Amino acid sequence: MDYELAIIGAGPAGFSSAIYAKRSGISTVVFDRGSGGGLMQIAPNIENYTGFDSIRGVELVEKMKQHAAKYADFHFYEEVKEITASSLGFTIRTEKATYQVGAVVLCTGTEHRKLDVPGEAELLGKGVSYCATCDGFFFKGKKVLVVGGGNTALIESIFLKQIGCKEVYVVHRRDQFRAEKIYEEEAQKKGVHFIFNTIVEEIVGKGNVSSVGLFNLETSERLQLAVDGVFASIGVLPQNHIAQSLGVKLDENGYIVVDAAQRTSVHGVYAAGDITGGVRQVIIACAKGAIAALSSTEALGKKYPY
Repeated sequence: MDYELAIIGAGPAGFSSAIYAKRSGISTVVFDRGSGGGLMQIAPNIENYTGFDSIRGVELVEKMKQHAAKYADFHFYEEVKEITASSLGFTIRTEKATYQVGAVVLCTGTEHRKLDVPGEAELLGKGVSYCATCDGFFFKGKKVLVVGGGNTALIESIFLKQIGCKEVYVVHRRDQFRAEKIYEEEAQKKGVHFIFNTIVEEIVGKGNVSSVGLFNLETSERLQLAVDGVFASIGVLPQNHIAQSLGVKLDENGYIVVDAAQRTSVHGVYAAGDITGGVRQVIIACAKGAIAALSSTEALGKKYPY
C-alpha cells in the first residue's frame, strides 16, 4: 500500500482526522481539490470555536493546516476522481496519480446553494452570509434579510431576532412557507417580517451590504430594501459523488449514513463532517473526524488506541 489511510477533504473534519490517525500509528494521506479549509475559509469571524474568543476563518484554517501537516501528507489541489475496492483495500484515482490504501475517511463536506444574483459573490463576508449561527452576532442592532422558506430559514430568522437584530425580514418566492407551522408562528411572535411571492434580484453595497433589490412575482413590482446583512438559507448540496462511486448508502437528502463510530455501509469506509448531515459546526466536524480516524484502526487490523 502507498498509505494505510486516505482522507478525502481537508476541512475541519479532515484536519482532525489526520491528526488522530497518525497519532494512532496510521500512515495517512489527505487529498483536497483546493487549498483546504472547506466552508470555514469564507467565515469572516468564528466566535464559537472553543479556545478562540474570535478568529477569522482563514486564520483558523491556517492553524489547523499547520498542526495537521505534522502528522500526514497533504495533497492540495489534487482532486479525487474515483475510489474503487481493490485487493489491498481501495484504489484512489486522482487527476495526477493512482494510490493504494487500506481504508478511507470521506470528509467531502457540502456547498451552499447560491442565490446567483449580482453582488452576492462580491459582498460575501461583507454582509452576505450563509450561516446565521456563525455570523449573526455581527449584526446586532442592524437590519437583516433571510432568504428561504424552509425550517432553517425561519429558525435563523428567530435566532437573529433573539440576538438583537433591529429588523429581520424573510423573503420567500412562494405564497407560503415550507417550514413547520410552529416556526412560522414563533417568528411572527418575535416580530419577523414576511415577504412572500418575492425573489432577490441583486445585493447592493460599496464595501458592505447596504440594500437588496426585490422583485414581486405576482405584481412585477420592484423594491429596494435597506438592509445591512443578507443570509441565504436555501439549503446546501452534499458533495457525495465519491461516496456514490463507492456504493456508500446515502439518506434521502444525499448525506452519507454513518453509525456512532462514523462507519458507512461499506467496510473500510468512514465519513465525517458536514457530509454526514446534522448540525453543521466546526467543532462538531472536528469531533466526528477524530472518531472516524480512531474507528479506522479496526479496518486496518490495528488496536484501537483508547
